[in-house]
Amino acid sequence: MGVLKKFEQRLEGLVNGTFAKVFKSEVQPVEIAGALQRECDNNATIWNRDRTVVPNDFIVELSTPDFERLSPYSGQLGDELAGMVRDYAKQQRYTFMGPIKVHLEKADDLDTGLYRVRSRTLASSSSQAGPGGPPAGAPGGYGYPPAGPAGAPPMPAAPPPGGRPGGYGYPQPAAAHRPPATPASAGRTRYWIEINGNRHQISDATLVLGRSTEADVRIDDPGVSRRHCEIRTGTPSTIQDLGSTNGIVVDGQHTTRATLRDGSRIVVGSTTIIYRQAEG
Repeated sequence: MGVLKKFEQRLEGLVNGTFAKVFKSEVQPVEIAGALQRECDNNATIWNRDRTVVPNDFIVELSTPDFERLSPYSGQLGDELAGMVRDYAKQQRYTFMGPIKVHLEKADDLDTGLYRVRSRTLASSSSQAGPGGPPAGAPGGYGYPPAGPAGAPPMPAAPPPGGRPGGYGYPQPAAAHRPPATPASAGRTRYWIEINGNRHQISDATLVLGRSTEADVRIDDPGVSRRHCEIRTGTPSTIQDLGSTNGIVVDGQHTTRATLRDGSRIVVGSTTIIYRQAEG
C-alpha cells in the first residue's frame, strides 16, 4: 500500500470524522501530502553515496478562509503530515538533519482552495554536520531562507564536490528517475510529462493535452476539455489554457498561462501532470 493511501486511511479515523468535514472544500489533505513529497524530491541533496538529505521543516501556506477553517486542527494535521513525510523518506531512503515539522500559515495572496509549500533543512543540536554532511541550517526549499543570526542575510551553502544542489539558492535537483543521456541527445534539452506514472515525450515545439482523440496526449477525464491546454517548449517553457471549461492549476495557482520549470505540477480536471526537462 502506498504512503499516501496509508495517510488517507489514518486521517479518516481521526476525531470522529472531523477532518472529513473540514476538508469538504477544495484543499484536500492528500493533495498537501503529495506536495510535501514533491518538496522532498525537488530539494533532495546527495551528500555522499549513502546519504541523501531532504528538508525537514515545512510551511504550508493557505488562503485566509482555508487557514481559519483548519487552524483548530493544525497541530494534529501537522503531526499526521510529518508522519507521512517520515514514511515517504524511509521508502525513498532519504535522511533528515533534524526533527520533521509541518506548520500551517495564512497567505493573503492565495484564493480559497489554493496552497503553497515552502521548506528548509534545519539541523538539530545533536546532529551538527560532520564530514560529508550539510551545515546546520543548510538551506532547502524555494522561498524559505534558513535561520541565521539576527540581521544576517541568508547565505546558501555549497554542496560537496559531486553533490547534487537542491533548495533555496540552488537550481532544482535532477529527478532520480531521469533516463541517461545518449550521444544523440547530448547538448539538447529534453522535455516530457508524467501522467499517472506514464511518461510522454515532447518531441515537437508544442503539445496539446485534452480529452479528444485529436489531442497529442489524450486524457480520459470528464473534467478535461477536448482541447484543454497546450505546452510550448523553449526558454522558458510555458503552458496556455485553450479556453477549457475548468481551467488549469499550475503549482497550486489557478491561471490561464504560466511559465513551467522542471517539476512543475499541472492539474487539469482531476488529473495531475508533472512537467519535466533535462539537459543532454
